[in-house]
Amino acid sequence: MEDLILKKKLVKIMTSQRTILGAGPMSLNSINAVDFVSKKNKVPIFLICSRRQIDSKFHGGGYVNNWSTEDLSHYLKKKKNNNVILCRDHGGPWQNNKEIKKMLNLKQAMISAKKSFEDDIDNDFKIIHIDPSLNIDGKNSLERVIDLIMELYQHCYEYALKKKKKILFEIGTEEQTGFSDNFIELENLIDKITKKLLKKKLPKPVFMVAQTGTRVLENKNIGSLDFPDQRLINELPAEITIPKVSKMFERYGIYIKQHNSDYLSAETLKWLPRLGIHAINVAPEFGYIESLEYSKLLKELKLKKHLDTFYEISYNSKKWVKWMSEKESSDEFKSLLCGHYIYSDEKFLESKNEVKEILKKRKINLDYILESKIREKLSEYIKSLNFFS
Repeated sequence: MEDLILKKKLVKIMTSQRTILGAGPMSLNSINAVDFVSKKNKVPIFLICSRRQIDSKFHGGGYVNNWSTEDLSHYLKKKKNNNVILCRDHGGPWQNNKEIKKMLNLKQAMISAKKSFEDDIDNDFKIIHIDPSLNIDGKNSLERVIDLIMELYQHCYEYALKKKKKILFEIGTEEQTGFSDNFIELENLIDKITKKLLKKKLPKPVFMVAQTGTRVLENKNIGSLDFPDQRLINELPAEITIPKVSKMFERYGIYIKQHNSDYLSAETLKWLPRLGIHAINVAPEFGYIESLEYSKLLKELKLKKHLDTFYEISYNSKKWVKWMSEKESSDEFKSLLCGHYIYSDEKFLESKNEVKEILKKRKINLDYILESKIREKLSEYIKSLNFFS
């Protein structure tokens, strides 16, 4: 069942040269910051939850606060803030690490993904992103991805109808090339999918992900959108290709979603609404901001034991590997890049709670300071995305 009221609200925003922010729930502090900033400014913010961050109880929850889909939904309902819009980010087979570790085959992974989507719908996630692009069998192809999108799309729609829940859809893959999509190939893909949806009498997705020249490595966005010298030979500038792609999307009644938008310059962000980017996703940047601020506080207070504990657990997680470039970086920097992955680790929590008690005696609220830093960055984003003059 399509949520026409929410869709109308979003379309009104997106067609008035404003870009909607999607923020990842990197920690409890980041979730609270999204709630605060969206409520204070009366601006909708998408809370984009990957399956690794937040998943159903059936799947064992996620690394963010050790929360399940149900836990997050119940927590936010108590806030009574309609401007936080719960979204599933990159839902699909093998998007939960447990499905990879168990070496599930495609059929098993699809069953598991469907269960995850069902719990999203039961718990009032409003936008469902379907991304079956991951594979561990080495048999992926564009045709298979389209077929899997259709299967998951139909399942979610029919399940929502059965449960009398209203949802919207986003489709697209997580591949980040750093360059913009081939226009003809992209239009052929949209044409194929929309025709299949029409044949099955399913609604069009509100959003589709497109490669717009963004790519995150370390704490930088190294794509061609922010760095024109990174363009491929014969590639047109983003200021030419993005409006063209955006208009093409709109002809199909679909809006463009830009992923991997972390660390873009303020000047580039200000251009996004004018270029026709309707929504963006930002996630690891908020985790890095919190980890950096935490480390700064520990250094200022000379709490070396706790700083060492943080760095050690974070570095040993090896979660930094996916974010690193080939150049040499310090272990400290690597630890900061992936610090948010270990915020729910028992040993880290024990250390952090000791730090909180030390700061409490000095009348310092640790989580308030950390959350405030994330609030500042969120406020900068919504200002740059044209919600305020």
